[in-house]
Amino acid sequence: MALITSDVDRFEAARPRLEAIAYRLLGSASEAEDAVQETFLRWQAADVRRIEVPEAWLTKVLTNLCLNLLTSARARRETYVGQWLPEPLLAGDPMLGPADTAEQRESVSYAVLVLLERLSPNERAVYVLREAFDYSHREIAEILDLTEAASQQIFHRAKKHVAAGKARTRIDEAAARRVVEEFLAAATSGRTEPLVRLLTQDAISVGDGGGKVPARAKAFEGALAVAKFLRGLFKPGESKRALVGGAPDIYATTANGEPAIVAVVDGRVVAITCLEVTEEGIAAVRSQVNPDKLVRATEQWAAGDFGGTPLYTL
Repeated sequence: MALITSDVDRFEAARPRLEAIAYRLLGSASEAEDAVQETFLRWQAADVRRIEVPEAWLTKVLTNLCLNLLTSARARRETYVGQWLPEPLLAGDPMLGPADTAEQRESVSYAVLVLLERLSPNERAVYVLREAFDYSHREIAEILDLTEAASQQIFHRAKKHVAAGKARTRIDEAAARRVVEEFLAAATSGRTEPLVRLLTQDAISVGDGGGKVPARAKAFEGALAVAKFLRGLFKPGESKRALVGGAPDIYATTANGEPAIVAVVDGRVVAITCLEVTEEGIAAVRSQVNPDKLVRATEQWAAGDFGGTPLYTL
């Protein structure tokens, strides 16, 4: 049946929620958009007059599409060049979804998105639907064709896995900027000691270049090793400028609710580095430099008010 205007409007009203669910499930904005578009095509092909609860139907279709994508993504990532990291989203991106509760904010943090990669597709789906969107276990059971008891067990297991990651500290944008400024001052000082003081002893540094931009295949581990790497990374050089097409301007902002450093060349985002901050210090430095995963951030940068004066130019 052809959709009438009200049917299209109903889907468009649900789109922001669907995109936010898909992004948390997939860790990729572009894949999330594709999954939502495929959901629309199925909505278009369905007899919507016979669908009693459209929102539940759409969520079920979308979630199962994402589960299929997660299964195939695991196979693709086995051949991925180097480390795989989620696609970061800058502050204000509607795909970040609801942020009314601490659980909702944490569920889309970059640190948690990385941890969600350890979960099975079903565990990830149950965790996201319950923790970020407050679906009941009865609703989740209907979406995933599980029993309610199974949904509860899967959620308990998933939450335990996520909680096994480092404890995080939620900070506001002003505090995030101070963290970034202090980090940049240390990273550009030319010395390792200031950086070591900011990092936890077991800090890690990970980069995702996707085989398109040089990035170490193995993470740096330990405060000293990370500090030495970062000291070199933030040292200006002609080779770095040639690689990205100019001298990157460095800005402080937030991405996925965490303090972030954004490198911009002629309006193009060439890197986003997320800092995982704990009470003990910076526990992880995760850099996304794969240009395929920075397209949305570049569009968002151009449309938003992120500029101001750069803190540093490499």
